[in-house]
Amino acid sequence: METLNSIECFVRAAEAGSFAEAARRLGLTPAAVGKNVAKLESNLGVRLFLRSTRRLTLTEAGERFLGEVSGGLASIQHAVANLASSQGQPAGTLKVSMGVAFGRDYILPHLADFLARYPAIVPDWHFDNRQVDLVGEGFDAAIGGGFELPPGVIARQLAPAHRVLLASRDYLLRSPAIASPDDLARHDGLLIRSPQTGRVRNWPLRTRDGRQATFDLKQRMTLSDPEAACHAAMQGLGVTLVSTVHALPFLQSGSLQRVLPDWYVDTGGLSLYFSAQKLLPAKTRVFIDFIVERFREQRLAERFNAHWPIEPDTGGTARPRTVD
Repeated sequence: METLNSIECFVRAAEAGSFAEAARRLGLTPAAVGKNVAKLESNLGVRLFLRSTRRLTLTEAGERFLGEVSGGLASIQHAVANLASSQGQPAGTLKVSMGVAFGRDYILPHLADFLARYPAIVPDWHFDNRQVDLVGEGFDAAIGGGFELPPGVIARQLAPAHRVLLASRDYLLRSPAIASPDDLARHDGLLIRSPQTGRVRNWPLRTRDGRQATFDLKQRMTLSDPEAACHAAMQGLGVTLVSTVHALPFLQSGSLQRVLPDWYVDTGGLSLYFSAQKLLPAKTRVFIDFIVERFREQRLAERFNAHWPIEPDTGGTARPRTVD
């Protein structure tokens, strides 16, 4: 196992081009990575890297060794993990990325049940509103929407990724009526900046029967967090466009209302991402099955659909009303 750890440090350092980046991906210190690589070089009797203050370069022997071991490393690690799991329950650290509000509101509440079912799994959950490099950063899985699917990664869709327009009742009562997307141009917008590009994206609106329309809102303010935009909307500052994942709690409580409820933005799907490998670690496999099971039990795919009508409930729960 000590040799396997040294080989993993070597492979990650070769991929990243530095001990520091490899250490970040492995959750180690740069000194520990360098020490493991030096130990491997000593055991093999060859130099694998040419080191300088600016860069880390593979030697000819290092390039040959990388080509021979990199493909087999993942298979060995998965075999070891699955062998350990076969002695009892799935085990190991489960590194998962998910959005801040989504993870807190829809995934974290199930943590106790998950750990009761799989006590040997240690969650390492990262709450961050960004797309992660699943393989490069060493994640077992990620939950998100609107991501490009890189090579070697599979996406299992959990629910539609819809966005809806929201405003407070007070704002709507004191502002000009909104009967069509064209009317939005007269209203203050609480715009959300993309965490990837830093820009505000113009989304086209659509209806269930296929109508489409563009729209503009006057820029009242720009925010980087959709939940913050919802809280600003609660203060009567304007209209915001957020995903149904973020909108649902505010609609259930009655603190915000749908604007143009027949119109929404379709951004694809909310998906569970994981590595496309035949020997998927047991810890990852049971996590995927658990999340899919909970989404089905709680009907989250339906509730995240912009067509799912919600009436405020004093008890804080969603009650569907009849759709005409």
